[in-house]
Amino acid sequence: SEMCIRDSNLCSSLTRVLDCCINKYRDSELKKVTPEEINQLEAMLQHLFIFALIWSVGCTVDAEGRKQFNIFLKELLLKNKSEVVFPEEGSIYDYQYNTDTKQFVLWTNTIKPQEIDVKSDFSEIVIQTNDSIRMTYLSKILLLNSKHVLFPGPTGTGKSLNSSILLSTGLSDEYQYVSITFSAQTSANQTQDSIDSKMEKRRKGIYGPPPGKKCILFIDDLNMPKKEIYFAQPPIELLRQFLDHQGWYDRKSLSFTKLEDIILLSAMGPPGGGRTFITNRILRHFNILSYTELDRETVSYIFTKIVGAYFNSLVQSVRDQTDHIVEAVLRVFE
Repeated sequence: SEMCIRDSNLCSSLTRVLDCCINKYRDSELKKVTPEEINQLEAMLQHLFIFALIWSVGCTVDAEGRKQFNIFLKELLLKNKSEVVFPEEGSIYDYQYNTDTKQFVLWTNTIKPQEIDVKSDFSEIVIQTNDSIRMTYLSKILLLNSKHVLFPGPTGTGKSLNSSILLSTGLSDEYQYVSITFSAQTSANQTQDSIDSKMEKRRKGIYGPPPGKKCILFIDDLNMPKKEIYFAQPPIELLRQFLDHQGWYDRKSLSFTKLEDIILLSAMGPPGGGRTFITNRILRHFNILSYTELDRETVSYIFTKIVGAYFNSLVQSVRDQTDHIVEAVLRVFE
């Protein structure tokens, strides 16, 4: 992993993911959970726990680490004769546990087949991959349950794009969002003013989004702010104060302002090139979902889908060359 994540944070992340998975089995004003549903949940608990383990502990490592964790977990389950059995094909990261069918299903089978509009500008075409599907699903269930999410990963892996698509089209009207991109020159005052300007007064000393709504605060390039003389990053420390104490001080009146119904979604690249390590004091509040470098199979899938869509109106003999063209492009690129 590019980040030093404490064991306590990993345990907290696991319980938060598990909490999201079993949330629908809680009593609410609109629904009472039946004894039959509780029995169904008990029968699925091992599967849900393993799913939560993969997407808390197992998703904080890089591509090589995922290969090792895949082998380790499969061997551990087999050794302990667990009732959790993954399909032989693919890795543990390729599957979502479906609570309706009580089976592991491929992430790519959880969405409708994608149709590409060839009239769109090339830069506007977004191909849904295994990574984008699962990261969108996981971040969505966490955000809907008011859990803070952090996407670390290399540049060009789709962190900001997938987040923007989720925030603009993937959530109900109950959620609004505010996007802020950090730079080396971003100050704590700028950050506070940007957020405060989007909030409304609810009652004395308490602010938040409009009544009945929740606000997702998307912070891109979270680890970009420059460190000051004491090695702190003021904008990040401001956010940490909000996460620790649910608010911050008004700079004019010096009174404490409480902020309600705000959820953080953040993305950042690996340290280097202006980016730096961030403190565990803020990391501990996040569920960390790491993006990995796109492997050759994923890149090939993306190009095959695009080329196939453009060749779809041509004769069969030309369409048959799609795979060969993509393979040739990848070889030249490599």
